[in-house]
Amino acid sequence: MTLPPRAVESARPDGEPPAQTPPGTARVHVDEPLLAARVHRPSDLLRFLAGLLGVVAVLALAGIAHNTTTGITSDITSGATKVHGLSTTLSGLLAGAAVLLVPLAFTVERLARRDGMRLADGVLAAVLAHSLTLGLDWWVVEGAGEGIRNALTRAPQPGGGLTDPVHGYLVPVIAYMTAAAPPGRPRWRIALWSVVVLNGGTELISGYNSPMSLALTVILGWTVAHGTRYALGSPNARTTGRSLLVELRKAGFHPATAHRAPDGPGGTHRYYVAQQQGPPLDVHVIDRELQASGFFYRLWRRIRLRSAAVRRSPRSPRQALEHESLISYAAASAGAHAPRLVATSELGPDAVILVYEHVAGRTLDELPDAEVTDELLTGLWESVRALQDRQIAHRRLTGESLLAVAQGPAHLTNLSHGDVAAGDFALRMDIAQLLTTFALRAGPERAVATAADVLGPTRVAAALPLLQPIGLSRSTRADLRRYNREHKAEAPDGDEGSTEGTTGDTTEGDLLSRIRRLILDMVPETPAAPVRLERFKPKTLFTAIGGAIAVYSLLTAFPATQIDFADMNGAWVLAAFAAAALSHLAAAMCLIGFVPGRLPFGRTLLAQIAGSFVKLVTPAAVGGVALNTRFLQKAGVRPVQAVASVGVSQLAGLACHLVLLFTFGYIGGTEQGTDLAPSRTVVAGLLTAAVLVLTVTAVPPLRRFVAARLRPLLAGVVPHLLDLLQRPYRLAVGFGGYLLLTAAFVACLDASLRAFGGHASLAVVAVVFLTANAVGSAAPTPGGIGAIEGALIGTFVGLAHVPIEIATPAVLLYRILIFWLPVLPGWACFGYLQRKGAL
Repeated sequence: MTLPPRAVESARPDGEPPAQTPPGTARVHVDEPLLAARVHRPSDLLRFLAGLLGVVAVLALAGIAHNTTTGITSDITSGATKVHGLSTTLSGLLAGAAVLLVPLAFTVERLARRDGMRLADGVLAAVLAHSLTLGLDWWVVEGAGEGIRNALTRAPQPGGGLTDPVHGYLVPVIAYMTAAAPPGRPRWRIALWSVVVLNGGTELISGYNSPMSLALTVILGWTVAHGTRYALGSPNARTTGRSLLVELRKAGFHPATAHRAPDGPGGTHRYYVAQQQGPPLDVHVIDRELQASGFFYRLWRRIRLRSAAVRRSPRSPRQALEHESLISYAAASAGAHAPRLVATSELGPDAVILVYEHVAGRTLDELPDAEVTDELLTGLWESVRALQDRQIAHRRLTGESLLAVAQGPAHLTNLSHGDVAAGDFALRMDIAQLLTTFALRAGPERAVATAADVLGPTRVAAALPLLQPIGLSRSTRADLRRYNREHKAEAPDGDEGSTEGTTGDTTEGDLLSRIRRLILDMVPETPAAPVRLERFKPKTLFTAIGGAIAVYSLLTAFPATQIDFADMNGAWVLAAFAAAALSHLAAAMCLIGFVPGRLPFGRTLLAQIAGSFVKLVTPAAVGGVALNTRFLQKAGVRPVQAVASVGVSQLAGLACHLVLLFTFGYIGGTEQGTDLAPSRTVVAGLLTAAVLVLTVTAVPPLRRFVAARLRPLLAGVVPHLLDLLQRPYRLAVGFGGYLLLTAAFVACLDASLRAFGGHASLAVVAVVFLTANAVGSAAPTPGGIGAIEGALIGTFVGLAHVPIEIATPAVLLYRILIFWLPVLPGWACFGYLQRKGAL
């Protein structure tokens, strides 16, 4: 830790002068930023979401299992008749008194402790809960189904209506006390739930509420309380520097000044404390707010990665103190160079402190490159070897945890994430992490060489299967991406060495592949197959979600009643199916024609079929481009060339589309007579396009916007297109593929129309398809769903005068053959190409 700047005496947040120190003691200075008044705890959000699911589950159960809920209510009613009336009356009076006295006593206790902020939060939660109760009562009585109403209400009272679906005053009480209760006060929670049980039992016996009604009451009040706490934030109870200094005095230290240092990993608060007598100290403060730091990221890592690759976080500050103390003492016993732990203490019920001897130095991240010497790397490797010999894993060997000391050996810090009695997997992950950390600063050659000198080639080689980006820390992955981008930008255009031999993502694998090659050169017989660290990959999750959407859409989107299959002409349906199948071959030709290298036709065809699945969950103009770019990169095409190839193919497709649109539009407008003048539709279209072009060029902001997006495209596409002009065979395949693709789509649409007895000239059908396809490409919906169907039907009816009774089923049949039917085969092709490493 670097030495902090000179301390300044801090004022209290309310503007009063600093508190006076006790007589006979020196004045103590504290330098720290003001704490946020409130914090938003992820635990409150998770409880709120769980409560919402609970409310939905109760309502669903009430609506589905109404026979069961009615039976339970009847059994309780029959049992209640055996209870003596006097007992019921006394319990009702006691419950009514308790439900008023307990919140009142709680309020008085909070006011005595000057905790009005929490009480205000509780009052707001109670108001919201009461409002939701009124709304839910109205909905159950007036708008819900009979099953829900029967489960949540009891039979009409004599001379009155149904009982309340939700307990009218118990919900606000639950919301109020749950939202206002501070952590670490279990007696009020016990009192609250005792009141809830007593009151709920009384209401069941008296017949005023049903079991489902009481369950909904409890869940609703609890949910509103935690939703309010998360929305407003809880009062920040983090420890201040002054309370820390008081605790240090009790522990026998003599603090003179205290400075807030940068927070440690995971949000640990740190202070640099100078003493009146004795060496300076580094004090780490761990409190309950620490659990909120990075909670969702840790949860995602735990779900995604295997348990051996993720360390469990302590559940409480006390557990964190015990864990970090154990690691510190174990590291010292092993002989590793690390700051010495000299004291620990609890700082109230919600925080603990760990006191270390201060070690002056700079972290590896702060050192200039000239000071990252082999001696420094070797010293750090020796400390890691000492840990490894005692089966101790550090688990956070990043630049911020490696401290270079001016007078003495380098130290390992941030031991709180480590493990004792660690398995071989965790120890090898430490080596992989430190190899990458050193390679980012000193180069892979020096990182591997110093590791082999200290650990030995065999131990270094054992970490080879774990050299994967997913197994590294978050900061290291970010540094790795930045490092590879910079070195790719500096590499010559013809240098292919940066992408050869990589495994996994090309963005992150370049430096790691160099480390792997160096290790394999040193120990050739080392198994290089990567260990599987992930339970699943994000793209696997994407595949599963997309597949579920595909199955659901195919089962529900097009019910049989929308198309009268009895009236379809089977021959034309088969012709439409053949044309739809031909479109995938044409799409493969389009891609192959604009790529300089050779592509395997079979896999290229499978990639185009897989595009049918991708379009289901992405906009029509995005999914295919991304998939083809990824496919080309996996096929060995450099990223720049892959993007340029796909860009050229898109540009060629746009040119063909415009030419064909105006050509068929002209033919369609003149084929009804001998007049060769273009139709009014074509003229209107040309004028509209001209107005748009003039508007863009005349308005500077629009002109700059379009130029900024076209310039990068043309910068890579134009040189690539000039290169293709020297290969007329490739251009013929590419443009021929687009013509064949358009012909296949037009033929499929025409055959679909004829299958239902409709008829239009091929030129008009081509105009209908080209117009609707342009609309679908611009639509933000996945696959242009809705936009393409509406454009096709509207154009058929308005331009070709096809009856809507024929146009609608014809368009639906066409979309089933072109878009929906290939989804499941596309899903299978997508998964196959993933398994083969082609996507």
